Amino acid sequence: MTKFVFGAALAALAIAAPAAAQRGASPILAVDTDRILGTCTACVAANAQLQTLVTNGNARAQQLRTPLDQEAQAIETAAAALQNMPAGAAKTQQETALRNRYTALQTRQNTANQELQRLEQNIQSTRTNVGRQLGERLTQIATAIMTQRGAVAVFSKNATLANADSIDITNEVLAALNQQLPAVSVTPLPQQPQAQGR
Repeated sequence: MTKFVFGAALAALAIAAPAAAQRGASPILAVDTDRILGTCTACVAANAQLQTLVTNGNARAQQLRTPLDQEAQAIETAAAALQNMPAGAAKTQQETALRNRYTALQTRQNTANQELQRLEQNIQSTRTNVGRQLGERLTQIATAIMTQRGAVAVFSKNATLANADSIDITNEVLAALNQQLPAVSVTPLPQQPQAQGR
């Protein structure tokens, strides 16, 4: 799943940092987003459902490609046999039939490709929607903890070179996320209404 890097939600940095230091609080906090996105209840369930979508998509792709590949091979074999046939009305008739088969195959291939493209777009939109839901809630929770502790920023622990365990709020964020967001909608992004033409 995507890493969510929490940008600095700074509210009056120059004032908040000294105030946090006076209270003995760290002005910066860190969250292990990889751990959260790999273990939260909603994340695990969403990942399983996304994997099922991918598996089903791959099965459908195979189901569509097998008969198309077989027909393409049959057309190649027929074209090779046609080359050895003597000229005449029968050969012309078979050439026309073969061209028609090839045209029909191209149409079926285009239709299959369009279906597979829609499936892929659906999966990508679903992943984006899951990530959006998790990202919004993670940001809300991290911001609330940041404000509560008088900190000025929350960073992804995975995006820092080094950090002290004392600024790690992963367990707190994970517990809040599991409580506040036990599941997410594993569906494509809601469609935006089309703007009406003038």
